[in-house]
Order: sequence, then C-alpha cells, then structure tokens
Amino acid sequence: MENINTQYFKEKLEAELKILTEELQKIARINSSNPNDWEPIPAVMDTLESDKNEVSDRIEAFEENKALTKELEIRFFNIKNALKKIENGKYGICESTGEQIPIARLEANPAAKTCMEHLEK
Repeated sequence: MENINTQYFKEKLEAELKILTEELQKIARINSSNPNDWEPIPAVMDTLESDKNEVSDRIEAFEENKALTKELEIRFFNIKNALKKIENGKYGICESTGEQIPIARLEANPAAKTCMEHLEK
C-alpha cells in the first residue's frame, strides 16, 4: 500500500473546487430552498419579444446551461466529498472494496470514489 500525500491532493481538490465554483456562478446560483443544489440562471425573457427566433435562442441557451450546470454540480459535490474524506482519514479508499485506490488513478482524478475496476458506468 502506497502512502497517500493527502495535503497534496487536498490542494489539488481545493484549486479545482475554486475553478468549478467560479464556473458555476457564471451560469447558476445556489437554490435558496436547498443549499446543496445549484440551479441554472434563466435567460432574461422579454415578454414583449416578438422575434420567435430570439425567444427560441434564449430557451436553447437556458437548456444548455441546465445541462452544463448538472455536469459541473456533480463534479463540485464529488470534490466536496473527497475533501470530506481527507478530513475523516478515508481519502483514497475504494468505496466498493475498501482497498486503496492507486495513486495514478488519484492523480488523474483526485475525486475518484473507486478504483478503475469498480468505476461506475
């Protein structure tokens, strides 16, 4: 079993979390009724807008933000979970087997929950 430099991975995770937070804040906001949920920011819709193409473009942009928000939110919470594991002394342990996740896997994805053999599909 290799020794995991948790301080190194904590710094990597915190740096990525900062970037993700900045990206999320551009397209989403924290849901006021659920602080564990990001919701996409809707496009400003002018009800007097008569150009159907303009309205369609705004709706399409919102749908793209919605999909991107979901992807970023999943990564955001995976990183938060990994940071919590560092605090609890459980970082780098495969959630399927309880064995150590290889360092190379953690280098590629510091928020990895499992080893490659048990990667969620």
